[in-house]
Amino acid sequence: MRDISKTIEENCRYIKLPAIRKHYKSIVEEARETELSYEDFLQLLLEVESENRFSNRIKARIRLANFPEKKYLEDLKLEDLPKEARSRLEELRRLDFIKSGRNLILTGNPGTGKTHLAIGLGMEACRQGYKVLFTSIPSLVTQLKESRSERKLRRMENKFERYDLVICDELGYISFDKEGAELLFSHLSLRAGIKSTIITTNLSFDRWSEIFGDTVLTAAMVDRLTHKAHIINMNGKSYRTKETLEYLDQTL
Repeated sequence: MRDISKTIEENCRYIKLPAIRKHYKSIVEEARETELSYEDFLQLLLEVESENRFSNRIKARIRLANFPEKKYLEDLKLEDLPKEARSRLEELRRLDFIKSGRNLILTGNPGTGKTHLAIGLGMEACRQGYKVLFTSIPSLVTQLKESRSERKLRRMENKFERYDLVICDELGYISFDKEGAELLFSHLSLRAGIKSTIITTNLSFDRWSEIFGDTVLTAAMVDRLTHKAHIINMNGKSYRTKETLEYLDQTL
């Protein structure tokens, strides 16, 4: 007589039920001890498999989002966040801006939590089933230029449009040439009013012309990105500087 355990495991492997294959023995024992009905036993098996698949999908979305590191909203130190970000955190956590296709612009001096907040919202979006992409602005411009030269720009644009949320970090740290500025404008404009984009920047809007080098293009970019957008003032004391000073105090 064939080993029933081996048969179960083979069938689970064949029809791709890894969680049931891994946990069915303990669930069988629990069912015997608690005298579960057949329906409850089946429900328990399906719940284990469903939870595993749900968890794996979240992990896959987070992996494909290309975050530079994992940062969570729960890890933000509220007392160190700028006042406006602190007061609007719960509103942002609901991700209504993604549902309505509105942009979020986090603007302020370095070290105040812009990137942490943006990644945290991106991680939450992944957990809630949204397709997310993280990229720095300099990296995005480089990719766009490479795609144009290789005649793959349209393919990249189509892929870019499908994301529910795109996080563009570090606008303002590096200026662009005319080609880079035009490509970035064209690319971000594809999502305007349709899908959400988070922009983090250390420059106020009146200084964006410093990086785009064209006042007309800058005005058009600001107009597109800020239309019906949530704009959060992130100016404040640098928490990175605070952490450095605390570290120095501990080591002296």
